[in-house]
Amino acid sequence: MGLFPTEPLQKMIHLAKVSEESGFSHIWVGESHLIWREAYVTMTAMILNTTKVRFGTGVTNPLTRHPSVLASAYATLEEYAPGRMIVGIGLGDSSVETMGLKPSTLANFDKSVEQMRALLAGKEAQLPSGKVHLLHPCKGEVPIYIAASGPKMLELSGRVADGIIVLVGVADEYIAHARERIAAGAKAAGRKLEDIDLVLWVPCAVSETASAKDAVKAHVARVVAHPLPYVLDPNEQRVLEEIRKTYDYYHHMDQQANHAEVIPDWLVDKFAIAGTVAECRGQIARIRKTGIQQIAIIPYSPPGGSREETIRGFAKAMS
Repeated sequence: MGLFPTEPLQKMIHLAKVSEESGFSHIWVGESHLIWREAYVTMTAMILNTTKVRFGTGVTNPLTRHPSVLASAYATLEEYAPGRMIVGIGLGDSSVETMGLKPSTLANFDKSVEQMRALLAGKEAQLPSGKVHLLHPCKGEVPIYIAASGPKMLELSGRVADGIIVLVGVADEYIAHARERIAAGAKAAGRKLEDIDLVLWVPCAVSETASAKDAVKAHVARVVAHPLPYVLDPNEQRVLEEIRKTYDYYHHMDQQANHAEVIPDWLVDKFAIAGTVAECRGQIARIRKTGIQQIAIIPYSPPGGSREETIRGFAKAMS
């Protein structure tokens, strides 16, 4: 379950409890401090109100959060909820862009993950300013999952990640392209693709009456605009050009955003799970055959609906 903190804290706590009650194993809390509520406050409140579901940021970055700050935060949460924490981290998206900054370089990101992993394990990390260490490192291991969409980031993740949050769409060929790049990175590091947990990041809406596809179009717009490990066909490329003209990071994932209007229905099927319970069940059955270990849905709803309805509807589709 991917939950962006777009509503008051008490509502986010409720959605976390509903997710756990509905059988979801993980909750990924969105982090974009200028447009959403603070991720670590939200995540802590959710942890205090659940008992077994695992948590991670979906996702943080090494620019607005220094690796040593991230390590300290996760070590503290792991101390309270051992075995329930996963670091979710990427190059930086809306949290960086809304500040007028650019995403991390691959080299800086690679070094940041190395520093964070050392600090979490109680080892010294080499910073430009010198060596540092945590006085409260983790007693257990906190896995690091990397969000990746472009070919170079997928390969880097294959080299160093415990798990990968894959942001490439849901079509079989899109997932296959991503797996090829991850496998290449894993092979270069002497690893196997099977050793890496693959999480497919998917916007989702479930409705028996209203248009579920319209509900996810703003999120689809952002996925299409990411670097991807494949070449878009001419029709998809034309849509991408329109997205780039209209995208506003202060309306990141906002269902009413202008960039949602340029997404046609046929493109939604390639990048989201949206439809009736039966239609969603069919998508899930297909995705299960692609080598993905976890589907992480970001719940949306048609006008008049709620994220809770989609959470429960998806759980029904999985049953």
